[in-house]
Amino acid sequence: MRINTRFTVAVHMMALIAFLQHTGTPASSELLAKSVGTNPVVIRQMMSVLKKAGLIETRNGAPGIELTQAQEEITLLAVYKAVQKDMDAPLFDFHPNPNPACFVGGNIAEAMEKPLYDAQKAMEQSLARYSLKDITDFIGEKIHF
Repeated sequence: MRINTRFTVAVHMMALIAFLQHTGTPASSELLAKSVGTNPVVIRQMMSVLKKAGLIETRNGAPGIELTQAQEEITLLAVYKAVQKDMDAPLFDFHPNPNPACFVGGNIAEAMEKPLYDAQKAMEQSLARYSLKDITDFIGEKIHF
């Protein structure tokens, strides 16, 4: 089982938007799709979610997608929260049918509640310490931008 890729796709998109915005090159869903390696429809769906969260803006009939804030103001936690769907809400989900007649099955969910909650909070606190600028700075150093 893997955690979904919406978060990493969103960060990928926003990093590319940041680089393109810096160079004055208009970002398009087609260009983002080529970089991410997916269909432009998937990118447009993600753009809709990021726009609704106030992280990007687009203009009807005009090319270009832009960040709404400075890169250092956009935390990875903000991106994560923007793209997570309700069904993904907790990072960890519990298997649905433990046997309540079993001494472990009847108690495992309650026993795991706090450790899983603590793990979720630790991940979110970690994401809050990083910004989109941290990502673009790392990439910029790799490509000597």
